[in-house]
Amino acid sequence: MRRICVFCGSSMGNSLAYREAAEALGLFIAANEIGLVYGGARVGLMKVLADTVLNQQGEVIGVMPQLLINKEVAHDGLSRFVVVESMAERKAQMLELSDAFIALPGGFGTLDELSEILTYNQLHITDKPLGLLNINGYFDRLLAFIDHGVEEGFVREEHRLNLIVSNDIETLVSQMEAYQPVGLGKWISDIHTESNNR
Repeated sequence: MRRICVFCGSSMGNSLAYREAAEALGLFIAANEIGLVYGGARVGLMKVLADTVLNQQGEVIGVMPQLLINKEVAHDGLSRFVVVESMAERKAQMLELSDAFIALPGGFGTLDELSEILTYNQLHITDKPLGLLNINGYFDRLLAFIDHGVEEGFVREEHRLNLIVSNDIETLVSQMEAYQPVGLGKWISDIHTESNNR
């Protein structure tokens, strides 16, 4: 993987473990000469992550819409800063620039970003792997919700498996490197079969 996009909070969270995880991920990315793509902010876990990579002389690309730059939250020390017009364009640029995605703990923005990649993987708009770094069990309730969606017939089990989860960075990245996307043809054919049987 040449570049990994990391989604994470613009806040620090209530546990020191989140900051430590952002630092550890930044060190791992830099040590493995992987470029970092992220949302471009100088606040919260986003700043911790970016600064850690930069301090190790790693590449950091930030992507931010003008409306957030106007709020003075942009990091001014990055390797490259991409200015876009909207949040949707921000996500599109992140997708284009990155080979894989990792979500650290975060809020609604992080949830929006990881949900879009999951949906794109389901539809084969992209086949780039997505991993959750599940620090302190932060994503446990989200995973339980997705599992409930499988049980209730709204999420296919093979698409649930598109989401790679670990609380260990090296394990997570190793699993992401081995990621194989679900074949679209089988999914589509199964949908038509189910519809015709109703």
